Amino acid sequence: MKTTMNKKLKVIALAILATLVPSSGMMAQDKLEAFVGADLVSGYIWRGQHLGDVSIQPSLAVSYKGFSLGAWGSVGIESSDTKELDLTLGYSTGGFSFSVTDYWFNKGDNFKTGMPTSEEYFHYGTYSTAHVFEAQIGYDFGPLVVNWYTNFAGNDGIKKNGKRAYSSYLAVSVPLTFGGLEWNVDLGMIPWETTFYNGYTSGFCVSDVSLSATKDIKVTSSFTLPAFAKVTVNPRTEGAYFTFGLSF
Repeated sequence: MKTTMNKKLKVIALAILATLVPSSGMMAQDKLEAFVGADLVSGYIWRGQHLGDVSIQPSLAVSYKGFSLGAWGSVGIESSDTKELDLTLGYSTGGFSFSVTDYWFNKGDNFKTGMPTSEEYFHYGTYSTAHVFEAQIGYDFGPLVVNWYTNFAGNDGIKKNGKRAYSSYLAVSVPLTFGGLEWNVDLGMIPWETTFYNGYTSGFCVSDVSLSATKDIKVTSSFTLPAFAKVTVNPRTEGAYFTFGLSF
């Protein structure tokens, strides 16, 4: 990406996943801005969970006066990989951000019934939809970014008693710059019981401890190719992942 604004708009689109929200530092613009791009990643890791191997992840976003609408998808190289399409509507002003995301997967099981969900995109049956609806609120303090996410409808996880868990996730991120690279230290936590994260989470736990770095690779005098690498550890599942990606 060649300008700071393009990088901000990319954050709006890509944060639908996995950190999946508009950039909390984006200031309101007086004109319509748009972004289109794609990432090629060696593995799809979301909130400490492995969701796929080599994947192509396109993104599209528009923003106007702090409001943003973004689409993000993921398609694995293997035909058996789950396909994903997410839509996010958000608003940000100063350091504050708020968004609502509709996650959709082309296959999977309903958390309440254990039965397969419908592969039809416009199917919204209570116990068969493949959509999950999530609300996000966050604030960018500068040296620290805090975001809270809660599922409020759709194929949410459940508790042992069978009731909706309103599955939630608290993410804390610390951006750093040193050694000529842009770094992020991320900490993700599950606050209460749910089957939505890590197979089953009985209560509070740390689900994601990550360190990532990005660097613009100069291809020509007028074109750079952003590259990023990320090490992720999930203390809850004892999983560890190292991923690499290129942004186009």
